[in-house]
Amino acid sequence: MPKIVDHDKQRVLVAEAAWRIIRRDGMEQASVRNIAEEAGVSVGSMRHYFSTQSELLRYAMNLVSERVSHRVQKMSFTGSPMDNMKCLLLEFLPNTEEKLAEMEVWYAFTARANTDPTLKELANTVYDELRQAVGSVITYLIKLDLSRPDLDKELEIERLYALVDGLGIHTVLRPDQMNAKLMDDVLTLHLASLCR
Repeated sequence: MPKIVDHDKQRVLVAEAAWRIIRRDGMEQASVRNIAEEAGVSVGSMRHYFSTQSELLRYAMNLVSERVSHRVQKMSFTGSPMDNMKCLLLEFLPNTEEKLAEMEVWYAFTARANTDPTLKELANTVYDELRQAVGSVITYLIKLDLSRPDLDKELEIERLYALVDGLGIHTVLRPDQMNAKLMDDVLTLHLASLCR
């Protein structure tokens, strides 16, 4: 009897194998052959899931974004407005081992996107979505009349966007200096600085 394979599940397993290669050995080692070996599948069977290496990498990159989006969609905002805003922002930061792995892989893909147009389009879309989420925090502060009266909405969106992105980069590059508590404290202080 032929083996029944769940193609969607297999694509995720292959993408996760790509992540492990990228984290351990770098993006330049993320070849179809190396990923197939890591995933425990033949190079030939990889063609059933991805027709090109670029398609595989795009899928693996998109999987990072999908996982973050899924976590955000599952959130329940039952705390104070400030706690809710901070919790939303923390979902975009590598404050757990799982999210650190995702962010390390994300930044490797982002670097690769500079020379791969298919990845560039996806990277731009995801960064636009992050900016929109950050913008919603500033908009929420203003709408609830919690913000300082002199707050420049567009400037504060850019400042918070840069802060979130910077915290992520610092955590990936210097995990010995940046940790979950420090990220939380920085966000708490920054959000408080935006308020009356």
